[in-house]
Amino acid sequence: MIEDAKTRPRGVPAQRRPGGRHAAPAGRADRRARGRRRKRPAQGGPARASILMAAGTVVSRATGLVRTVLQAAALGTGLLASTYNTANTVPTSLYTLLIGGALNAVLVPQLVRARATHPDQGRAYEQRLVTLVVCVLGAGTALAVWAAPQIVGVYMRDTADNHEAYELTVTFARFLLPQIFFYGLTGIYGQVLNAREKFGAAMWTPVLNNVVLVAMFATYLGLMTVPDRVADITAGQVRLLGIGTTAGIAVQALALIPFARAAGFRFRPRFDWRGTGLGSSVHAAKWTLLFVLANQVALAVVTNYANAADQELPDAGAGYSAYTYAQTIWMLPQSIVTVSLVTALLPRMSRAAAEGRVADLRADLSRALRVSGAVIVPAAFFFLALGPLLAVLLFAHGAADAATARPLGHMLQAFGPGLVPFSAQYLLLRGFYAFEDTRTPFFMAAWVAVVNIALATACHVLLPARWAVTAMAGAYTLSYLIGLLVTARLLRRRVGGRLDNGTLRRAYAKLLVAAGLGAALAWTVAHTCTACLGTGTWPTALSLAAGTVTLAAGYLTAARLMGVAELRRLPGLR
Repeated sequence: MIEDAKTRPRGVPAQRRPGGRHAAPAGRADRRARGRRRKRPAQGGPARASILMAAGTVVSRATGLVRTVLQAAALGTGLLASTYNTANTVPTSLYTLLIGGALNAVLVPQLVRARATHPDQGRAYEQRLVTLVVCVLGAGTALAVWAAPQIVGVYMRDTADNHEAYELTVTFARFLLPQIFFYGLTGIYGQVLNAREKFGAAMWTPVLNNVVLVAMFATYLGLMTVPDRVADITAGQVRLLGIGTTAGIAVQALALIPFARAAGFRFRPRFDWRGTGLGSSVHAAKWTLLFVLANQVALAVVTNYANAADQELPDAGAGYSAYTYAQTIWMLPQSIVTVSLVTALLPRMSRAAAEGRVADLRADLSRALRVSGAVIVPAAFFFLALGPLLAVLLFAHGAADAATARPLGHMLQAFGPGLVPFSAQYLLLRGFYAFEDTRTPFFMAAWVAVVNIALATACHVLLPARWAVTAMAGAYTLSYLIGLLVTARLLRRRVGGRLDNGTLRRAYAKLLVAAGLGAALAWTVAHTCTACLGTGTWPTALSLAAGTVTLAAGYLTAARLMGVAELRRLPGLR
């Protein structure tokens, strides 16, 4: 290595540069070039990883949408579909309660710390942690399969009129509950890879699950008669759906193992858990687990009420399956835009909080809210203006038709405005996580859950079954709006003031006006096209396309005229 007078330690003689005195400038140039070459991977690595993750998320969501459309074509949107969807909700909920929340929020920092501080680079800690997770998941899965009737009873009532649907849901649940184990395997191996800064595999393996399910539903549609009622489904059809769905999650989980091995992780069971620091990991996860519990309680209540609507109107498509499909579509902009921003911002915000740079943290949150809002706000108005057309185009096939798809569209309209507060609160909660505060997010989740349960109960008791679940989607929107207001107030105290000097409020005012104008024009154009072209797949597609183009053009024009600067920052944060 060639040294100069500034970098050479005192008392150490200078090394002779090859080429003599006149080669010095070239030597400095070489060092600068080598420095640039060394820095380039460090800068490009995270960017490349972010692009890879974003691409994986987009492909995963796209294949997931195809899967959802095929699922609705195969099972419809009524009571039969709700038996499958309810049973498929149970393993996700139980996994999240068992260990999923802790894995996502707490264990990656623990793994990273172990790799940095333990003499063996955290290998023994990893082995113990994975062994503990596998044991908990194995025992929890076996217990859940045994207790399937009691668990299903939390989500669906077993009455004399509904006993057949309840029994079918229990049968589906016995096939699907083993997913708990594979969800956990996916989670722990994903976190092992994340701790090694290997992010791509966890983003791409869900595509494998979607491919398996697409093939399964295509087979179901192609080889068997599609039943219309619970009584018509055969044991062979139940086995195909149950085994195929669990196989998809298993493929997703097992696909991570080769990536973990390539990253240097070898699983060796270790049961010497006492006195190894795992207790502190569990203790750190308590508020996260309570956060998850609050959300799951609200989910159980809403699922129960929505299934009751399906039981009363089994062929209307106005119950739990429609609610689930609508929420899946509604979440797409949040999943692609907001989650990607959080992935990029959270490490930076955590460093700012740790270093006392609260002003920088406030600026990051403000910027993220404004940049994400440039997409989230028009997406919310898109669902509000064109939700029914979108629902009919995607779901009026196979076992469903336009009449049973239309309630789903109304739920999309009810969910639509809630996308803005939902996304904003998701970002603001990351401000608390940057300070390693998991207690406040729990209380926010509890507050939202209580409001959602109260409003959903009112909808269930006061409204007819046809509109009760649509109103519950609106209740979800209102609960997150109230939650956002409380979260913003608490965060203002935590960071010592507003996020900015009013830039955020002005930006959202402009975005709401621009998107509202675009949505009004889109609704007018789409309904005019429908009146002229009629119904059917192609007329609906043309009407939806015309409305979408109108909304985009109207929004972009109005936003440009009002000087919305956030549209120029969409490719990323600057």
